[in-house]
Amino acid sequence: MTESEFRKKVIWFTFLFSLLVVWVHSYNAELFLGWSEDAADVYWAEHLIGDFLGQVAVPGFFMISGYLFYRGFRWEMLWGKWNRRIRSLLVPFILWNFLYYIGYVIGSRLPWVTDVVGKGTIPFTLGAAIDAVINYTYNYVFWYLYQLIALTLLAPVLYPLLKRWQTRIGLMAVLWWMAWKDIQLPAVNVDALIYYGTAASLAMVKNKRIWSPEASWSPCRAFVGAAFVLFSGWAYFWGLSRAIIPGFVLCRLLAAAGLWLILPGERLPKPRDFMNYSFFLYSTHFALVRLINKTAARLWNPVKWEPFALFLVMPVLVLAISYLVGKWLRRYLPSCWKLLNGFR
Repeated sequence: MTESEFRKKVIWFTFLFSLLVVWVHSYNAELFLGWSEDAADVYWAEHLIGDFLGQVAVPGFFMISGYLFYRGFRWEMLWGKWNRRIRSLLVPFILWNFLYYIGYVIGSRLPWVTDVVGKGTIPFTLGAAIDAVINYTYNYVFWYLYQLIALTLLAPVLYPLLKRWQTRIGLMAVLWWMAWKDIQLPAVNVDALIYYGTAASLAMVKNKRIWSPEASWSPCRAFVGAAFVLFSGWAYFWGLSRAIIPGFVLCRLLAAAGLWLILPGERLPKPRDFMNYSFFLYSTHFALVRLINKTAARLWNPVKWEPFALFLVMPVLVLAISYLVGKWLRRYLPSCWKLLNGFR
């Protein structure tokens, strides 16, 4: 692929993953139907989509981020990459966590909104604000950004290990063993390291024509990608039946990689404008999903499969709202938009 084709494919995939992640937080069976047989059927259908398709999204984000960070990496590039990640990761991490906290503080004090928030009265103190910012207390989906910041800071440790194939294989073997044994690391999730490190390793491979995500599409690569996706389904049910973490990790890794191999970057159309709002979509979707689901549950008395229909269209609803709000911010408050969108 040319550079423009590669960048185009990255935009397409970040947009796709941003839509998929909405499903992970859109489960609504119990909210609408309570504990009933109807709710159990809807619960099963929603989790079949969310647990398999939706759970591929964040590992895909980790893999794209890992590959881009270590793409052509050299020691002298470290400070420049860190500086750009301060703007694209750390600044929005702080701002969004604070905004979510303020939103919950205000919402918990408004009579009708309090029931929708469902957290009682949120304390408005300096300590609570600091906790909300550092620990993403009211913005749960930013655990991903927290992990990505930690992985970025680990570059001086990861790069020497990833640079040589012997230590690269050794590192990945240790990480898979830790996942098997459910051994936890401080600050960084082992599975996040596997996704990030695998893609970073691909960025270090010298034979770009065969192994690189930047290689041109071919029927052979598409066949391998389809095999990855099919095998990821087996890995998912294997992990589910035995209750072991590596099965789920392998499923998500193979599914994300398989989708990348299947879709030809050279033939993808030019990304539409709304596809450039992926980060803003990710940042706002959690609040929007909760607001839509909880408000609808108070105003609507649905029959069995109607909540499932709402679940299915939720990514489209959230995309439409976030795009319109983001476009308004970009036009009328450009400085605010740059900060919230990580200068993207």
